[in-house]
Amino acid sequence: MPAPSLPAARLHRLGSALPLADRLLVVGAGDPVPLPEGSDQTYPFRAHADYFYLTGLDAPGGVVVFDPRDGADAGWVSFVPPVTEGERVWEGRRPLPGTPLEELPRWLEARRGRGIAALGAPVAGVAPDAAATESLRSHFKHLRRPKDAAEIALLRRSAAATAAGYALLPGLIRPGVTERDLQIELEAGFFRAGGTRTGYGTIVGGGPNSAVLHFEPSARPVGAGEFVLVDAGAEIDRYVTDVTRTYVAGRPSAFQRDLYAVVLAAEEKAIARCVVGAEWTAIHLATAVDLVAGLVELGVMRGRPDALVEQEAHTLFFPHGLGHMVGLGVRDGSGLAPGRTKDPRASLKTLRMDLTLAEGYVVTVEPGLYFIPPLLTDPVRRQRFRDAVNWPLVDQHLDLGGVRIEDNVLVTAAGPEVLTAAIPKILSG
Repeated sequence: MPAPSLPAARLHRLGSALPLADRLLVVGAGDPVPLPEGSDQTYPFRAHADYFYLTGLDAPGGVVVFDPRDGADAGWVSFVPPVTEGERVWEGRRPLPGTPLEELPRWLEARRGRGIAALGAPVAGVAPDAAATESLRSHFKHLRRPKDAAEIALLRRSAAATAAGYALLPGLIRPGVTERDLQIELEAGFFRAGGTRTGYGTIVGGGPNSAVLHFEPSARPVGAGEFVLVDAGAEIDRYVTDVTRTYVAGRPSAFQRDLYAVVLAAEEKAIARCVVGAEWTAIHLATAVDLVAGLVELGVMRGRPDALVEQEAHTLFFPHGLGHMVGLGVRDGSGLAPGRTKDPRASLKTLRMDLTLAEGYVVTVEPGLYFIPPLLTDPVRRQRFRDAVNWPLVDQHLDLGGVRIEDNVLVTAAGPEVLTAAIPKILSG
């Protein structure tokens, strides 16, 4: 059976709600992937999220099955692989709770002739119905979107570990410190506070690098008065926190302070909009108007903010979506609500989800404004938006970088709860 620590209510809910009809469900964990140089090593193994959600196990080769005829509770069976002597000797691996994997063929044979829908990683010898699998995948993702009590508890622990790492940064950010130095200390803070991994590749960018959306920390020293953008989070038992803060090494300029204030105000408004029943796309677009209004006030853009957003001029400075879902992985459950298709507007091509917010959803809210040379020096964009932008002022700030502020928000019936509220939003020490 599944791992004893897994809440039985989760399996019951899924067993009762999955539209299987009389089909079987087969969910594979996946197998380790060998490193290419033949070193008898593999990449670090992580079971497919669908499998982990059902078992709480990182079991290479594991398989979970469900037969709806056996009921929402008794229909679930977790098959786990044997542990070899070599695995005991070299890895210290121990047997996992569950039914021996060698019994899976017999389980399937006893149900021969019935259709199969598959999730997770492919399972050898199992030929699923492609159409049923695709439909089920969408339903399963949607059922996983609201986080249950066990998941929220893990996210709170992850947020606490993330906060411990971020608490170190104000005392470290100064002219001459390198991006890599900051990454090392930040991640060590995560681990000391209980983090098991980083939730994704840590982003630390100083100066112009703060405008590179997914910048990998380098040995570059931070200059006096430069922005330092840090986007990172701790992971605990596969559950991830995703936070961004932006700082200045030393004394910020008036323009930096004003730009930061625009982003901070837009973030706070966006968080307040994260209520049950709200449409995420509408929140994104409203935030884009807020950001553009700030740029108009600063003299960077010209025109009515709502009209500029309709023209997609905001994508010059805010080229990504407002956020995504987070939980079992850094973009857990993002995507489209069942029955929806991707909005064709070019300004929404980077939006990672189109959903109606519901109780239990956990989303990131991460507006940003950036001076990104590849976008702002593009002749086609300059011609298209020649009247919408104060281009001489933009040219003065092409090396400035950017500001992003990001929190993780739990949608509740009582309103939004910021799980990462313990991480201060401080521009400079």
